[in-house]
Amino acid sequence: MERSLVSLICGILALLSLSVVKADDPYRFYTWTVTYGTTAPLGVPQQVILINGQFPGPKLDCVTNDNIVLNLINKLDEPFLLTWNGIKQRKNSWQDGVLGTNCPIPSNSNYTYNFQPKDQIGSYTYFPSTAMQRAAGGFGALNVYARPLIPVPYPPPAGDFTLLIGDWHKTNHKTLQRDLDSGKTLPFPDGILINGKTWSTFTGDQGKTYIFRVSNVGLSTSFNFRIQGHQMKVVEIEGSHVQQNLYNSIDVHVGQSLAVLVTLDQAPKDYYIVASTRFTKQVLTAAAVLHYSNSQSTVAGPVPAAPLEEYTWSKRQAETFRWNLTANAARPNPQGSYHYGQIPISQTIVLANSAPLINGKQRYAVNSVSYINPDTPLKLADYFNIPGIFSLNSIQTTPSDGSAYLATAVIPTFLHNFVEVVFQNDEQTVQSWHVDGYDFWVVGFGSGKWSPASRESYNLVDALTRHTTQVYPNSWTALLISLDNQGMWNIRSVVWARQYLGQQFYLRVWTPLHSLANEYYIPSNALRCGKAIGRF
Repeated sequence: MERSLVSLICGILALLSLSVVKADDPYRFYTWTVTYGTTAPLGVPQQVILINGQFPGPKLDCVTNDNIVLNLINKLDEPFLLTWNGIKQRKNSWQDGVLGTNCPIPSNSNYTYNFQPKDQIGSYTYFPSTAMQRAAGGFGALNVYARPLIPVPYPPPAGDFTLLIGDWHKTNHKTLQRDLDSGKTLPFPDGILINGKTWSTFTGDQGKTYIFRVSNVGLSTSFNFRIQGHQMKVVEIEGSHVQQNLYNSIDVHVGQSLAVLVTLDQAPKDYYIVASTRFTKQVLTAAAVLHYSNSQSTVAGPVPAAPLEEYTWSKRQAETFRWNLTANAARPNPQGSYHYGQIPISQTIVLANSAPLINGKQRYAVNSVSYINPDTPLKLADYFNIPGIFSLNSIQTTPSDGSAYLATAVIPTFLHNFVEVVFQNDEQTVQSWHVDGYDFWVVGFGSGKWSPASRESYNLVDALTRHTTQVYPNSWTALLISLDNQGMWNIRSVVWARQYLGQQFYLRVWTPLHSLANEYYIPSNALRCGKAIGRF
C-alpha cells in the first residue's frame, strides 16, 4: 500500500512537470525498481543488475508520440542512470540519461523520466550509462510502433520477437571497472548471450511470417546473425524503413538494432538461430531454436557458419542497407521527400579515435582528447551559467598530432546547421559510434584517410538514417546530420571500455533565441549535483 502511494505521488508530481510532453498524446506510466540479483547466464553464479526482478529488463513497448512517465527507483549501492538508446529526446536533452545531461540517481533514491519517442518508430534499447554497470545487465528492449493510421510497408506479422544479443563477462562489473581504472584493458568476453541466456526457443506456425528485432547489447564485439535454412528480409534499421532485401546472415555491430521478417516456409522441424562474434581470433557462438509449432524433429547437424570473409564482406553488406524512398517512417510523408543530398554543408567535423597512454595508464581519445566527467552535468552548467565546468575550446574539430590529454570536451555548434561528420579510424579494430539526440545519414564508407575528394563517393540519394554506425579498421565513415534538436548531446564510442576511458565528447547545439519551440524548460524534478546544488 505504501509503495503504491509513493508511486501515485511520483506520478502526480511528474504530471505537474509535463511541460515537456504533449497533452493530446497518450500516457504510459511505469515504476521500475533497480536491484542486484544473482543468476548464472554462463553457468557460474554472478551478480547482475535487475529491473523489476528481470534480467534483461522489462520490454518497453509504446507507440509514436506516447508520453512515457517512468519512475526509476535505485536500490543499488551506487548511483545509476538509464539512457534510451536511439530515442531522440526532441527538445529535451534533459531526459537523455547520461552524465553530461543528468545527475545520477543516488542509491535508495528515485527519478521520474518524462519523454516522448517523438515522430519515431523502430527497434531500440535502453541500458545503464554510468560507469561499467552495462556489464552487469540493466538493459532491455524499447520498441516504438507506428500509430494506427500510419501505414507500414509490410503486412502485419504473425508475431513479434525481440532478441537482445551481446558478449558477456563472468567477472563482476566493479572488478572490470577497477581493472580499467588501474590501466588494464578489457579482457576478451567469456561468451555470448541471447536474451540473457545461452539457449532460448522462439515458436511460430509453418507458413506464417514473423518479425525479429535484433539488437547488439554487448560491450565490445560485433556479431553475425543467421537462422538455419531461412532467409531474412530487412525492413527496419533504427527507425528507418529500408529497401527490403533478403540476406542469409547479417553483421550487427555494438549498439546497433534492426528488424527482419522471417517466413517459416521450410519443413516442420526445429532450426538453429545463431549469433557468433566477428573479427575476433577466438569465435564465440550462441544458439537458440526456431521451433515450428508442428515440428517433427529437434535441431540437428552443425550450427550454420558465418561468412568466411570479414571486413570487405561486412562493408559490402552495409552499403546495401538503403532508405526505402517511397515508404514513410513515423509521419505520413515518404522518407524520400527529404532531399538531404541537396543541402549545403555548414560545418565539417573530422574525428579520429586513438588509444594513448596518459600518465602511464591506458586511455582512449578523440582528436587527442580523452574525456573526463566533471562533478556537474554539462547541461546544468550551461543552463545555470556555472563557470569552470567545460570549455568550448577544449577539442579541435580536426585531428591533431599533439600528445593526448584529459579534458571535458565539448564541440560548439548552432541550431539548424547541416553538419558533415567523419569518423576516422586509424586503428586495427572495428569502432562503433553513437550520436545522442539525432539520427544521421550514413553517406559513405571508405578505406585509408578521408579527404574532401572522398565526397565524390557519397550516397546522396538513398542513404539510410540511423543512430549508431561502424567504422572499419584503417577506414573512415561519413555522416550528414541536420542539427534540428537543441541541447547538449553525447557522441560516444559504444565499445564501452573505450567510452568509459575517454572516447566520447559532447556536441552543444545552441541558439541565442530562448524559445519553447526550440527547447523545453528544465524539468521541475531535475536532480542537482556538484556545483548545481542549490540552484533553481
